[in-house]
Amino acid sequence: MPKKPADLLYGVDEIPPVGVNLLLGIQHIFFLAGGLMIATMIMRQVGGSPDLIQNVVSMSMIAGGLATILQALGKGPFGSGYLCAEGIDPTFISSSIQAGAVGGVPLILGMTTVSGTLECLLSRVMHRLRVLFPPEVAGTVLTMVGLNLVPLMVLYFFGVKSPRAPVKGADVAVALITLCSMVGTNIWSRGKLKLFSVVIGITAGYAAAFLFGIVRQADILEIRGSPLLSIPNISYIHWSFSFSVLIPIVVATLASTLKSVATITMCQKINDAEWKRPDLDNIGKGTFADGLASVLGGALGGMGQSLYASSVGLSVATGVTSRTVAFFTGAMYIALAFFPKLTALFAVMPKPVMGGALVFMVSFMVISGVQIITSRMIDTRKTFVIAVSLMFGLSVDVFPGLYSHISPWVRPFFSSSLSAATVLAVVLNLIVRIGITRRDSLEFEPGVDSSEKIFRFMENNGAAWGARKEVIWRATSAMNELVEAAACYERQDGPITMQASFDEFNLDVRAQYRGQMLELPTVRPAEQELLEDPRAGACLAGFMVRSYVDKISASQQGDLCRIDLHFDH
Repeated sequence: MPKKPADLLYGVDEIPPVGVNLLLGIQHIFFLAGGLMIATMIMRQVGGSPDLIQNVVSMSMIAGGLATILQALGKGPFGSGYLCAEGIDPTFISSSIQAGAVGGVPLILGMTTVSGTLECLLSRVMHRLRVLFPPEVAGTVLTMVGLNLVPLMVLYFFGVKSPRAPVKGADVAVALITLCSMVGTNIWSRGKLKLFSVVIGITAGYAAAFLFGIVRQADILEIRGSPLLSIPNISYIHWSFSFSVLIPIVVATLASTLKSVATITMCQKINDAEWKRPDLDNIGKGTFADGLASVLGGALGGMGQSLYASSVGLSVATGVTSRTVAFFTGAMYIALAFFPKLTALFAVMPKPVMGGALVFMVSFMVISGVQIITSRMIDTRKTFVIAVSLMFGLSVDVFPGLYSHISPWVRPFFSSSLSAATVLAVVLNLIVRIGITRRDSLEFEPGVDSSEKIFRFMENNGAAWGARKEVIWRATSAMNELVEAAACYERQDGPITMQASFDEFNLDVRAQYRGQMLELPTVRPAEQELLEDPRAGACLAGFMVRSYVDKISASQQGDLCRIDLHFDH
């Protein structure tokens, strides 16, 4: 049973009051609403009419709401059981535009369904693919998910359409008021007021935008002119398939799947104070539900869906991870699809307000990714994987068009900074693993101080294996105590050999020597014994060995003694 972290006000299995659920659901919808602009942009690129755009947006909202509920249910073979909203995935922007250019809306919907199906298939073998998703890869992808939003975040923050456009002081003031309201409420407020930091910040931003004249009269008229209730027209829904856009879709699906893996890993981490490793079975269920979200999106006439890491960041910021919030969020998101007047309120949100909110959320996303990366020991190999992936991933945004002249077969991998970083992280991780041994051994001479030798041995191997620091520390301590205990016995013939072996879930150390079997008491020797019995020191060392391990066993054949130390990883 996961242990609830102290900084959570409501854990995943707890039920907040209805009012809290409603307000938090609105906050999550604010961030999902940002994805609605993606659908608008894609549809405009393929020449969609305003009516078509409104219908695609509405059906995308219905798909996202259903998927959010499905993800939080966590029943049967699908759903992680965590609060993490599903919305339109920006990872699919490039591939969707390509599909639209080739076959219009039917091809976009058809390839979106193909993408979701592919992710569902990947989810079924997720537990066998853990070599592809070590923490340094998952953390790098999650960090890149946040950094990938920086260009858009900065443009929105300053209220401009391009880096060369002039910046207005009013836009910056609105963005700062939005951000400062969120940060101030989150850090200095007391009680449950921090739960609503995003709503407070966005409300303050809207008020400031109105005072500074950023909310235009046309925006107000658009809200007034929208009907209160409307059923989406689904007559446009048709599907088609083309091999010509399959590679971009596969690349986008891989990036989206890895992003979902990283996001679900973050969900596991923030909901368990004793989190040690990703639960791959849970991740498999979560990515299966995530794949179904895109299947729903394509089937219902909407865009590709994916988990929103910003939703998890919001959970961290508010201290509420209750899955009940997901049910409210999903239900309200579906309901909003039938109320165009309400959705128009989100559609006209001023850019500086969204920019300030994005700064707030991206901060949590990036740091969560860094925390996942540093949860394991890092050696030169992993440094190379992380740094190269991030640097060349960022180069896509820093130098637009840099990769436009490379081979058409490779170009899709560099269609976005997230795609580039994801593919590089996976490929480089597989390359640098070549030559890493999962088993190593060393020898010690009795009576010789070997602490430094043991430390270097475990430090180097632990970093190469990507082991957790705490496990390596316990193993190092146990090995030191074992060598010291063996040195206390007079009958000792030859060196002590130790062999360490590792996989993602276990670290085992086997010690062998010729001589007298060590005593490994389950009770610490009394202080009087330590003063009077010269052998009590060896017993204390044996007791310490047992205290560091998760399991221990000892056997003896003639004068050959063997002690097996096991550590859960």
